[in-house]
Amino acid sequence: MNMKRVFLRQLVSASVLLLAALVAPSVHAADEAPDALIKRLSVDILETIKNDKAIRAGDMAKVIALVDTRIMPNVNFQRMTASAVGPAWRQATPEQQKRLQEEFKILLVRTYAGALAQVTEQTISMKPLRMAAEDKEVLVRSEIKGGGEAIQLDYRLEKTPGQGAGWRIYNLNVLGVWLVETYRSQFATEINAKGVDGLIATLAERNKSNGKKA
Repeated sequence: MNMKRVFLRQLVSASVLLLAALVAPSVHAADEAPDALIKRLSVDILETIKNDKAIRAGDMAKVIALVDTRIMPNVNFQRMTASAVGPAWRQATPEQQKRLQEEFKILLVRTYAGALAQVTEQTISMKPLRMAAEDKEVLVRSEIKGGGEAIQLDYRLEKTPGQGAGWRIYNLNVLGVWLVETYRSQFATEINAKGVDGLIATLAERNKSNGKKA
C-alpha cells in the first residue's frame, strides 16, 4: 500500500471520528470537562454507528436526520459558519446567513457520510488537557488508535453560559488541517467572484450534485 493510500485511509477514519464528536447525544453537563465531553460523545457515536447497518452503509437520509436531531446542541454551528464565511458574514442579511448555515451543514454532513462505513474497531486516547479554571475556550487533543498508524484529532471548544451551559465545539482539526480555515479560503474565492448569493448558489448546487451520488 503506497503512502497516498495510507494517508487517505487515515483521513477517512479521522473524518468518521470528527463526525462522531458532532452527532453524539446532546446531553450538556455544565461541570463536565471538555476532554471528558469529547471522549463521551465519540464513544457513544461509535457504538451507534457500529450497531446501525444503515448508517454504516452510508444512508444519507438517516445520517442527516441524526445530525438534525443531535448536532446543534453540541456545536456552535453559527460560529463555525460565520468563521468559514469570513468578513462577508457581517454584511449578509439574516436570510442569507440562514441559507449559508443550512447549505454549510449539508456540505459537512455529506463530506463525512461516505466515511461512516469505514468505522472498525478503534479506540480513543485523550491527550492531557491544558486549561485554567477561568478559561472560556480550550483546545482538546485526542488520538485515534486502531488499524494502521495513530491519527491525531484536535477540537476547539467554547464555554457557553446561562441555561444549557456546557462546552460546545466550534472548530475541528484532522491530520493538521483545521476545518473552518480550509473552507474559509474556498469560500473567500467564491465570494470575491460572485458575492454571498453566489456562494450560496454554489453550495446548493454542490450539495444537490452530491445528493444524487449518495
